Amino acid sequence: MIHDVHPGRRRKLPFDPAEAIAHLRASDAKLAALIDRVGAFTLRLDASPSPFESLLESILYQQLHGKAAATIHRRVREYFGGDPTPQLLIDTPDEVLRTAGVSGNKIRALKDLAARTLDGTVPTHSAILNMSDADIVECLTEVRGIGAWTVEMLLIFRMGRPDVLPVTDYGVRKGYALTFQRLPKSRPLASNDLPKPDVVFRRGLRWAPFRSVASWYLWRACDLARNTQPAGRSCR
Repeated sequence: MIHDVHPGRRRKLPFDPAEAIAHLRASDAKLAALIDRVGAFTLRLDASPSPFESLLESILYQQLHGKAAATIHRRVREYFGGDPTPQLLIDTPDEVLRTAGVSGNKIRALKDLAARTLDGTVPTHSAILNMSDADIVECLTEVRGIGAWTVEMLLIFRMGRPDVLPVTDYGVRKGYALTFQRLPKSRPLASNDLPKPDVVFRRGLRWAPFRSVASWYLWRACDLARNTQPAGRSCR
């Protein structure tokens, strides 16, 4: 998940949620039932810094518990007095970042991000707004440590792109299983109960052009399961 750098700053979605919900209801009866259970679509866009700042944060959060990652992110920002510029990050000794808790692999990823921002591989904020989702994924995954999932989260939570379906996401796949599959009640949900990404993709075709909204509801299906089902039936 992309984490908010500037708490309290929110932006309006660039699409009409009511139109999206109406489309999803009409295109998929089972998804409509999930929408009824969850209720209103409450996604609000996080503050929208540059792609460099967004990806810097994403790298710091990778493979860490949220609280630990937030602590490291805070230390980095405190050292620089905010998010560093790409050149400042490149010029910073690795030891400084290690002292803040950043691992060696992440330091290399951060400096590659900075270098690719300076050489134009990573677009500016104004440039990325005019790029297609596919082009954004293609250019940002050239950065060390940045995969398609990380870019998909940026597209949904930073940019508000309406038609992103992260088919490899654990929560999306579990939410799909909970919503669309017959699951045994005698045992916890197991990894082999999860649909293959291509299964999610094929059903998701009917949700276009609002697959980001469908994804949000699949994540909420996991929240419902965590609150109402026996242990093991949630997304965590």
